[in-house]
Amino acid sequence: MSTLIENFLKSAKKPLIVILGPTASGKTALSLKIAKKYNCEIISTDSRQIYKEMEIGTDAITLEEQNGIPHHMLGITTPDKTITMSEYVDLALEKIEEIYSRGHIPILVGGTGLYISAIIERYDMPKIPPNEKLREELEKMSTEDLHEKLKKLNPEAAERIHPNNRRYVIRAIEIATADSPKKASEKPHFDVYMIGIKWPREELYQRVNYRVDRQIERGLLDEVKKLLKKGYAENLPSMSSLGVKEIIPYLKGESTLEECLNILKQSTRKYAKRQMTWFRRYDNVEWITPDKIDTYV
Repeated sequence: MSTLIENFLKSAKKPLIVILGPTASGKTALSLKIAKKYNCEIISTDSRQIYKEMEIGTDAITLEEQNGIPHHMLGITTPDKTITMSEYVDLALEKIEEIYSRGHIPILVGGTGLYISAIIERYDMPKIPPNEKLREELEKMSTEDLHEKLKKLNPEAAERIHPNNRRYVIRAIEIATADSPKKASEKPHFDVYMIGIKWPREELYQRVNYRVDRQIERGLLDEVKKLLKKGYAENLPSMSSLGVKEIIPYLKGESTLEECLNILKQSTRKYAKRQMTWFRRYDNVEWITPDKIDTYV
């Protein structure tokens, strides 16, 4: 199968490899193999791994695990800061150009489909600052009403943003209702090669459950406790991350640890299902089964 990548790299002028798949599918392991063989650098397309101090909850790759391969867009801001998708894309595009300048090949690795699409399809994203007053009003609306409102304002955005992703729906409404938005200028052209990892559902769910158990062993409770001790507000986007918001009720004495872990596992399984729904929109993915990861390159 590596022959397919090699043929792609021979013909591509601006090669961009994308490794996608649901959470706990083995994207990291595959990306390291490909990066080592083809002189690549890795850019995280995970909307939560941009935060520092949350490495266990977001399951970010450690420095030791990186094995000397350059990684970008990890831990680039603190949990009390907000990076818009537009800002993220601008930073990621800068990194891609830097990687090309070193004669290396960029690989996008992560499970946030909207970030991947924003880069490879280069959505036009207005530079609109947050509108806190509008956000407060929108937060009071039901998920269904929110998405319906977005449909009326921007049907295209509503099509690509899942109704349950309230934060992105609210941001899209915020952009749609702003005055005189500034559009992104040119759309960059990349030659894209997409590789996806597809697990049987029950096996993937077992991996998700195992990962949560490992996160607890690695110190997830202490990590979330430190975040609360530092005074990070629970309504921050960072604090709504999987692995954080589910643990808070236990630390506040409102639920048992077993209850919180069951909710975390269930929420992560649902998230994995939504990720696969998003990834099925791409028609040019080379899907591989998990037994092919170790022998792919």
